[in-house]
Amino acid sequence: FKVFWSDEEPAADSKDKTKKSRKGGDKESSSSSQDGRSSMVQISRLVVGCMLLNTALPFGEEFYHRCREMAKHMSHPTIVYKANGHMGEEVLVDDYREAYWWCRDNTPEDARIMAWWDYGYQITGIGNRTTIADGNTWNHEHIALLGKTLTSSEKEGHRIARHLADYVLVWAGGGGDDLAKSPHLARIANSVYRDHCPNDPTCRTFGFSNQGMPTPKMAGSLLYKLHSHDLVPGVQVDKNRFKEVFKSKYGKVRIFKVLSVAKDSKEW
Repeated sequence: FKVFWSDEEPAADSKDKTKKSRKGGDKESSSSSQDGRSSMVQISRLVVGCMLLNTALPFGEEFYHRCREMAKHMSHPTIVYKANGHMGEEVLVDDYREAYWWCRDNTPEDARIMAWWDYGYQITGIGNRTTIADGNTWNHEHIALLGKTLTSSEKEGHRIARHLADYVLVWAGGGGDDLAKSPHLARIANSVYRDHCPNDPTCRTFGFSNQGMPTPKMAGSLLYKLHSHDLVPGVQVDKNRFKEVFKSKYGKVRIFKVLSVAKDSKEW
């Protein structure tokens, strides 16, 4: 029995070793194949990444420089800038500071200046005068009332303004002036005072026509009259309600005194 068993035992061991050897070889072959595929995927990803980086790099540099330039302007706002005159000469536009200093030097200390809220901090900080609204005006109804005053008819605008302000300051002179912003002012007003643009939620009746001309509602507004006074033929403010007291050198800012100010409202 011992002899028989000893004769069979090596054969069994040999078979097991052969099987293990085959399994080991299969595992090594499979592992090698997986490693190869993994390497190819990594190389493909690296190539694609390099191609994308090479394509995006010029745009990335442009984006970086644009961001730096915008950050410079936004962190160092200026109201004095250089421009080219009609003859191509370089001029220094100092209209805004000039207007705020005029308020500081030529109006009573308790004067109230009405202007769109964008310029509120400048009027307060540079002109040292009280403004009706500024960037910290969180009350939406407050802003809507200001928009309603400026974009209502001259008569209606004066009826409100005489209770709120002593002067009205408007940005004129083209570009992003108050007239360009005025459709937005009208929409804000209409969001609270629904009768401002009846049955017209977005105030499409207040703006410019396709030919660039003001619509009848805009042409009749207080803001349009103040902005275009004596600039557009036939456009003048009612001299019984407003009086122009200041116009900057290049026409960027105009200031009008409100006539017949309600003294009881001001005292209150």
